[in-house]
Amino acid sequence: MKQLDTQLMHPAEQIKVVISRIYRSGLTTTSGGNISIKDENGDIWITPGSVDKGSLTVKDIVCVKPDGTVVGPHKPSSEFPFHKAIYEIRPHATAVIHAHPPALVSFSITKQIPNTNIIPQAKNVCGIVGFAPYDVPGSQNLGKKIASEFKKHPEYQAVIMENHGVVLCGDDLMDAYQRFETLEFCARTLINARILGEPTYLTDADINRHEQAIPHNFPVFMNASYPSDERAIRSAIVNIVRRACDQGLMISSYGTVSVRWRGNDFLITPPGVPRWDIEPHNIVQVKGGTIEAGKIPSRSVALHQAIYQSNPKINSIILTQPPHLMGFCTSGTKFNVRTIPESWILLKDVPTVPFGTQYEDIQRIVAELQHVPAVLLANDSFIVTGDALLQTFDRLEVAEFSAKSLVMANSIGSLSPISDAEVEDLRIAFKVE
Repeated sequence: MKQLDTQLMHPAEQIKVVISRIYRSGLTTTSGGNISIKDENGDIWITPGSVDKGSLTVKDIVCVKPDGTVVGPHKPSSEFPFHKAIYEIRPHATAVIHAHPPALVSFSITKQIPNTNIIPQAKNVCGIVGFAPYDVPGSQNLGKKIASEFKKHPEYQAVIMENHGVVLCGDDLMDAYQRFETLEFCARTLINARILGEPTYLTDADINRHEQAIPHNFPVFMNASYPSDERAIRSAIVNIVRRACDQGLMISSYGTVSVRWRGNDFLITPPGVPRWDIEPHNIVQVKGGTIEAGKIPSRSVALHQAIYQSNPKINSIILTQPPHLMGFCTSGTKFNVRTIPESWILLKDVPTVPFGTQYEDIQRIVAELQHVPAVLLANDSFIVTGDALLQTFDRLEVAEFSAKSLVMANSIGSLSPISDAEVEDLRIAFKVE
């Protein structure tokens, strides 16, 4: 899928890329959802009404001039009135996304707002979320109600629409899209956590402490070299990140992948680059504990370095937030892979460590990974390791598939895990260390 560069791409092309991404991710339907961009001269580019979102082209995107003139082969989306109203309330916003993603719709029809204090990045990306009362879709009154909600609080950039969906704005389309994707992820996490038990929320102080603990000011090295084996790792990381995004195992605002290169040197993804759009040149080289000059590594780089230094059998690491695994991360419910023999063979018993451990007590995670390939970080993420990147990704897939099965099973009956004796039989039969 094309990389989204908001500085170089025409508004119509940006809209086409993002609405296609939303549709292919199962976050809207053929007829549902709309996106707009307001450019420097006041033109509003918007998806058309009654055109298949699965086959939308750049030529289908409509331009509405400041005087109301419509340029394009179709009528603008019927929801244009509330897009226009949001731009009037938020003069610095240049993009609006509206869609009907399943988890956020669940909140909209139960008159609830997702509590974004479930994980640090959800609070940071989504901010405070509003709730607009119901009105007829496409009506002027709905536009007024949404505009009124955005007026209530200057920090609102996302509003749940009662019995409808969600609408979000941003400084540009990528900003709005990351907020949209992250809020839906937050909603899915909360629903899964509630199926398993009760969500555990972070306080604002927890989140602030977490942010302050993130390491900064890494020592750097100059004149990095990029031999063919190093460049091959960059490409492999990019391919796995995109694959993870395609399969719903990673979202644009979160996810880290690293691969050992030579000795304890490794390559790692950066922060701040949407995971859907990552390219080989974005990957950061870490050599002798120093960082490739001019780049910033993942916030978790110190953890990756400690893991590689302590365990020579680990050659790749993935940190991410698959929605069903995050249900376990945020509810305190044990992720019991002893219910599925194949899952235990690949993952063994997966422990959970407290929130903040990845910055405040790295050695605890390192110690756990001496015995098992994966760890859950409470209210944060899932860490999985392997001796090759594809094996690590396979373990990630198996873990999320298992978590999904366990969440679904929890709604229909009691779990029936295999016994210690049966686990021992697996250990012997499959030579699990």
